[in-house]
Amino acid sequence: METSETGGRDRRLLLLSVWASAAFALISSVWGVLSGSSMIVFDGLSSFASIGLSMLAVFALRTSRRGADERYPWGRESWEPVVVVVKAVALAALCVYAVVGGITDLVAGGREVATGWALAYAIVATVAGVVVTVLMRRGGRSDLVRAEAAEWFGDTLLSVGVLLGFVIAVVLVASGRPDLAAYVDPAMVVVVSLAFLRIPARLIGGGMREILAMAPPAQTQAELDDAVEAVREEFGLAEAFLRASKVGARVDVEVDYVVGEGSSVHTVADGDVVRQALHDRLAALGHERSVVVAFTTDRRWAL
Repeated sequence: METSETGGRDRRLLLLSVWASAAFALISSVWGVLSGSSMIVFDGLSSFASIGLSMLAVFALRTSRRGADERYPWGRESWEPVVVVVKAVALAALCVYAVVGGITDLVAGGREVATGWALAYAIVATVAGVVVTVLMRRGGRSDLVRAEAAEWFGDTLLSVGVLLGFVIAVVLVASGRPDLAAYVDPAMVVVVSLAFLRIPARLIGGGMREILAMAPPAQTQAELDDAVEAVREEFGLAEAFLRASKVGARVDVEVDYVVGEGSSVHTVADGDVVRQALHDRLAALGHERSVVVAFTTDRRWAL
């Protein structure tokens, strides 16, 4: 189960992402205009978008941690995948917009850029992105923080690509080919934006799986299968049928055990012993959970 300390750490990391995005948005916007780089301006626009989206993530985290009530009998964890999908769709839309702008610049003959200033920005952005990514990936527990970390990791990888691109532009200018160097910036906008699209696409896929209550990730499913099967063997139950889905930090589990003649389960009290054994094994996995355990002697009611 999540502790208040864990929830507080996740909130601090999301706020770190907000402030880091704000710093990137301000610096890259000014730096991009002064250097004439549409790539850096695009980085600033994505940072501005990240500010609002990160604040939305903070709201979703606080909402989901308020627990169940009459309006949300199963809890509020569904807010987390909804926000992840909204963030991913917004980022994907920004990437598509940038691709269109980059292609327009390429058709128009490229864009002249102050390559020295652009290269300096790429170095700063890469180093800062590495620092924030490491902090987010090491400290986060919730899906929202992991989504933020994935976004920062993608930004960092793209910053490395931008750094290499501006190095090429500097070399071209030094070689007396500023005409070719003018194509580097818009070309990077197109390539970087298309490459970045895979991150929101993956986040949308994962978020929709949770919203649609599909099966949890393979590793989580395997852990649940092992726990259910271990309890079945411990109490001599004939069969076990598991249905599970993951919504935010919560894993919903329904287990139907088929009681055979050789089973040690004969009374309601015996069933509660099985429930406790399963509860202990699931608790060790570290997920918040909603668990239903049923028993039947006729397997058709478990199918």
